[in-house]
Amino acid sequence: MLSRRQLLALAPAALALRPAVAAPAQRVVSVGGSLTEVVYALGAEGSLVGVDSTSVYPSAARALPDVGYMRTLSAEGLLALAPTLILATEDAGPPPVLRQLELAKVPLHILRSEHRFEGLLARIERVAELLGRAPQAKALVERMRTDWAAGQQRVQQLGQAGKPPRVLFVLAHSMAQLRISGESTAADAMLGYAGVRNALAGVSGYKQLTPEAAIAAAPDVILTTNEGLQAAGGIAPLLQAPGLALTPAGRAKRVVSFDALELLGFGPRLPQLLPKLAESLYKA
Repeated sequence: MLSRRQLLALAPAALALRPAVAAPAQRVVSVGGSLTEVVYALGAEGSLVGVDSTSVYPSAARALPDVGYMRTLSAEGLLALAPTLILATEDAGPPPVLRQLELAKVPLHILRSEHRFEGLLARIERVAELLGRAPQAKALVERMRTDWAAGQQRVQQLGQAGKPPRVLFVLAHSMAQLRISGESTAADAMLGYAGVRNALAGVSGYKQLTPEAAIAAAPDVILTTNEGLQAAGGIAPLLQAPGLALTPAGRAKRVVSFDALELLGFGPRLPQLLPKLAESLYKA
């Protein structure tokens, strides 16, 4: 029989041979297309068990269970996925559902959806902290800063080579629901980063498109989303909307479109988008 001293001497070796117990895998639901992009960019997509309907990029996200539109969530649909963590932006709702999730003791993290490059980097770092991906976040942020600096340099070159165009952003869910973007919007922030002028400057938020508003804005270029252009039926039908055909952009048929999430989502693709957007608007 071994003595107590001998047993104590053997204890460390015995513990070393004991198989490690893996920590329970996270079950993450991401509410917001840009947040879902961040999760994928950090290489943490294996933790995702559900996303909202705005999570359309990368395409693999579309195969995950869909919890519905971010502003009209259902507590039952979310809880059915047994999440250990829910990531969402300030746009998520409705508030009663968020309160239900808090009462259910599900960790719910609401991240700011501010439309700034630095705000995007802060969201990436916070998501990485929650998912245990700090090293990946550091590499991603460094790469994005480099790409962002290159994009800003290209914007400056375009601005020095020609007069910044007046651009009107048209949000088109359907031809019956056309709105134009003033200040304090994601579209306005993108126009500023691209070095062009918002044709609806001085107006806050999104406003209904009217002939008077379109003619007064007098845009050189109309910017919209690929999805909006598809909903309108193409460039020609879009320009038949109230007043657009009478603008400089309408007469010259200068219409530029980009993927909605890429353009307005302020996700990890933002640095690569910036020079493409600026060149498209300046050269339309």
